[in-house]
Amino acid sequence: MLDDVVVMVLAGGVGERLFPLTKERAKPAVYFGGPYRIIDFTLSNCLNSGLRKIFIALQYKSLSLTRHLRFGWSVVADELGEFVEVLHPQKRVGEHWYQGTADAVYQNLYSIQREEPRHLIVLSGDHVYKMDYARMLRFHLDRGAAATLAVIEVPTEEAYRFGVIQVDGDERLTGFLEKPKDLPAGQQTLASMGIYIFNMDVLVPALEEDARAATSHDFGKDIIPSLISRVPVYAYRFTDENKKASKYWRDIGTLDAYYEANMDLCHVNPEFNLYDPEWPVRTHQVQAPPAKFVFADEGRRSGLALDSLISAGCIISGSSIRGSVLCPNVRVHSFCSVEESILMPGVRVGRHARLRRTIVDRDVFIPRGAMIGVNEEEDRRRHTVTERGIVIVTKEDEPYVGAISEDSLRNEAEFDARGSG
Repeated sequence: MLDDVVVMVLAGGVGERLFPLTKERAKPAVYFGGPYRIIDFTLSNCLNSGLRKIFIALQYKSLSLTRHLRFGWSVVADELGEFVEVLHPQKRVGEHWYQGTADAVYQNLYSIQREEPRHLIVLSGDHVYKMDYARMLRFHLDRGAAATLAVIEVPTEEAYRFGVIQVDGDERLTGFLEKPKDLPAGQQTLASMGIYIFNMDVLVPALEEDARAATSHDFGKDIIPSLISRVPVYAYRFTDENKKASKYWRDIGTLDAYYEANMDLCHVNPEFNLYDPEWPVRTHQVQAPPAKFVFADEGRRSGLALDSLISAGCIISGSSIRGSVLCPNVRVHSFCSVEESILMPGVRVGRHARLRRTIVDRDVFIPRGAMIGVNEEEDRRRHTVTERGIVIVTKEDEPYVGAISEDSLRNEAEFDARGSG
């Protein structure tokens, strides 16, 4: 059943609402939950579903994502016809870059058709969830569908963020509304998850027709509505492999949503389970030693972490970490307090610094004695601050912080060598 299926993961999203975290990287490449990137969850779903013919279409600032895929996802057997292959924009069919989700697939039809698949599964690389796509494919085949899209129930108050569908008693689509704003409140509606299965003999002519028309070249806005009246299109209700009471599927489209999803992972019983051996989440594991916690000076200083995720290569040197996510190779020097924060890889926190409800981007040096997330007025003057008061710290926020340098590393090492201070 899976031998004649190819997957196309769309991973070229700009992620404007996650700026400045997406200033130097595409949204699927943003770190999540410590060592992971957002795209890892979609790709792990593919492997756990038995799908091993995967194209990944990149576009926006793709260097970070390309490196991650090369280091962490060269895991399939080429001799068996399996692949995880990156597709950069090639302008094969014109002079423009990808104009929409459908156009991204259309411009790569040459690569897809060379594999001679009967079915194409189209996925987004910027959502966090667990799903068995093989189950959805069985549903697609059992119904004799030409196209199937995955859907999830959402409150009508949130419908303006999604494509909303209408179905008959057999789950066949009868209507599609793109981001409606006038639905009655207090009800549930079916929203598209941006997950599609198409029969290739239906998809190819639909994409070719769309390419000739003046449309937005989007699956939700254009392709699906055009197919509803012509071929059987069905809705597959999301079956969650996360094994919790409520279904977990996160777009993580804003800085506040990104922050809250990370903070959930620190809870005793988080909504999203990273520790299920039956549904492993794969990523590139950096070559780094175990996390280390040092100094216990009888109340003067101690290296500890509570209700937190601490990745490989981290050193907590006489400081306290509470309710936070530390990505690989973070160094927190003595007498610091880090609370409810996210520290990206390579961050260095100087002595006596205090961070609260803060996201610190990769390779930033927090100087000695810095106070971030403590005075909102001061934070807004110096940094990006979200609607809910989360402070975003990047390398560009100098002179209040700085990029990692040899001088900063040497100075902090000297502070540690001298003991207290």
